[in-house]
Amino acid sequence: MAKVWIVDDDESIRWVFEKTLIRENIDFRLFSSAEEASAALTSDKPSVVVSDIRMSGDSGLDLLNEINAKLPKVPTIIMTAHSDLDSAVAAFQRGAFEYLAKPFDIDTAVELIRRAIKKSHERTSTSENTSNPNGLLGQAKSMQDVFRTIGRLSQTDATVLITGESGTGKELIAQALHQHSERRNKPFVAINTASIPKELLESELFGHERGSFTGAQATRKGRFEQAAGGTLFLDEIGDMPSELQTRLLRVLSDGHYYRVGGHEPLKANVRVLAATHQHLEQRVEEGLFREDLFHRLNVIRVKVPPLRERHEDIPLLADFFLERNASKLNVARKIFTEEALVYLQTKPWAGNVRQLENLCHWVTIMAPGASVDISDLPKDFKQEVDKTTAINEGWHQLLGREVDQLLRNGTTGVYEALSKNFEKVLISKALTFTSGRKIEAANLLGIGRNTIARKISELGLSFDKK
Repeated sequence: MAKVWIVDDDESIRWVFEKTLIRENIDFRLFSSAEEASAALTSDKPSVVVSDIRMSGDSGLDLLNEINAKLPKVPTIIMTAHSDLDSAVAAFQRGAFEYLAKPFDIDTAVELIRRAIKKSHERTSTSENTSNPNGLLGQAKSMQDVFRTIGRLSQTDATVLITGESGTGKELIAQALHQHSERRNKPFVAINTASIPKELLESELFGHERGSFTGAQATRKGRFEQAAGGTLFLDEIGDMPSELQTRLLRVLSDGHYYRVGGHEPLKANVRVLAATHQHLEQRVEEGLFREDLFHRLNVIRVKVPPLRERHEDIPLLADFFLERNASKLNVARKIFTEEALVYLQTKPWAGNVRQLENLCHWVTIMAPGASVDISDLPKDFKQEVDKTTAINEGWHQLLGREVDQLLRNGTTGVYEALSKNFEKVLISKALTFTSGRKIEAANLLGIGRNTIARKISELGLSFDKK
């Protein structure tokens, strides 16, 4: 159970919170000063802190600074009078989760505390679920399956094929497979086979001997040698030229290769991980990828889910990226409002996690305040995602998004309202198609003539009787 600390030198405020939090079954501690709460940090740890900003002795901002230093993942709510908004701005700049203006409605305060508790749990989960420091995290079942697969592969040297759309984090999966393997203390070497001209790719992979071609003035080690004892990650393997596919297959088959222009075989002591955003089976059918190499690579496959299939991870990922960007840029940390997070969770994310990361980078620099709402998001992002949604989603997906939005907004009577709208559209379109002929429209819809007449009356549709 979450422990909420209430810090205020006003006894009446502490009394109200005490009675309310008992009623709400929320565990809490009360403190009459910032110094008292600070002393308690040596032996206890809160999940959420609610502190007045102006108190005798140390201020709430002093306490906020200490909590940020010792417990950076604990959300802090600063209470302030309406006339003290400058201090509220200062609180945001120092990383406060939210501020509560006095006098406040106690139900509003409880709702804010529950949001902070949820955020505290999410931040804790971020720490517990982060497989590496680069943002490979998630609570969605599909990502938990990926994490379990990484765990099972930790004691093996099996070749792994990582598939997924661009921007899903395939290289992060490869890094995690390396970091959790017996090869973790050896090099992790990555190469994007699609970004290097094919006439240079062979040398990049296998190295070359001095004088083997024009410009080869010295012997050069290739990526296979550079990764000796460790892991070689071949990104965008689906774009590898066919002649190099043959050489790679030979290395994977017998474990030996030659430098370009070389005559002595070298042993490939590496674990090979490959990744692609393409459908390799289709590439094989089209004759663009060797079938025997595909089967050699496809020993074990890890499919990285697109972000649109793991919307529940968006708050977790956004929190991670906002925190990392704030630290890198040495600026105040931004926080998405609940409304903004709901909006982000309804979007298709064609660019996947990379697109979300880029958005968080933009927000960290360009958003005007610490609390980022929908209106603060870049216009081109909103236009792009709304257009993509309209193009890619069918009516049932759009309906699902509408239901999600209504439920999150606390709307009641959703079934009745949407059912009426559905019937109105269905019958209106049928009557328009038949030029208002009810019997013909009823036959097309598969309902009785009495039913369509009754629905026209109930729904307030106006068509000439025919």
